[in-house]
Amino acid sequence: ADQVVVMSQAANDRLCLGYDVDRRKVAVIPHGATVPTHTQVKRAGRPTLLTWGLLGPGKGVERVIDAMVSLRDLPGSPRYLVAGQTHPKVLAADGEAYRDARIEQARRNGVADSVCFDSGYRTVASLNVLAGSAAAVVLPYDSEDQVTSGVLVDAIASGRPVVATAFPHAAEMLASGAGMVVDHDDPDALVEALRRVLTEPRLAGSMAAEARRLAPALAWPVVAKDYLHLAQRLIAERPALV
Repeated sequence: ADQVVVMSQAANDRLCLGYDVDRRKVAVIPHGATVPTHTQVKRAGRPTLLTWGLLGPGKGVERVIDAMVSLRDLPGSPRYLVAGQTHPKVLAADGEAYRDARIEQARRNGVADSVCFDSGYRTVASLNVLAGSAAAVVLPYDSEDQVTSGVLVDAIASGRPVVATAFPHAAEMLASGAGMVVDHDDPDALVEALRRVLTEPRLAGSMAAEARRLAPALAWPVVAKDYLHLAQRLIAERPALV
């Protein structure tokens, strides 16, 4: 390969530290996103914590369902919305067992009225509207190794505060203040982070502002231009064929 592209600095570090590669051949170009053109979204009704994406084990939804028990006393009675279809491979192997288990968990925890599942398909435009209407996006993933998350990039592009477990891409993207990162095995820290983002408007506002600052660099046209420039450089450096 003349060049290898990774989509985060965390991926670059792991590749270069863990393998015998020429660092000069590795370029970082971020995962792209559709950046909404609207600037304001009405957020009426109950404050919504949102997780979306293909559903299955590893998504970490159970962490937030447990956290909702401690958030029931908050003003406005926040709800947790899990949007997305079950991952096709999970569906083929186990059906809706994971979703059903999470619904039962919410019932068992006494928060069934505060946890909603929506398995409908969404276009990019409708997903942008959904993300924009959320008080915060929650990415409670189990993985401690995930170096790229398209949902994380989409959440930042939507200009919403993010609360995530400490997987590498989240730690990198949220370091400047667009969200909060909590340890995977610290449920109290997750509750505290969600409570703060729901009850401290200035904090949530500053996170949203930082997300909006980061968003333009993640737009697909910008990412495409980065690939184009990389390709042009490689062509220019390749010796002319005789």
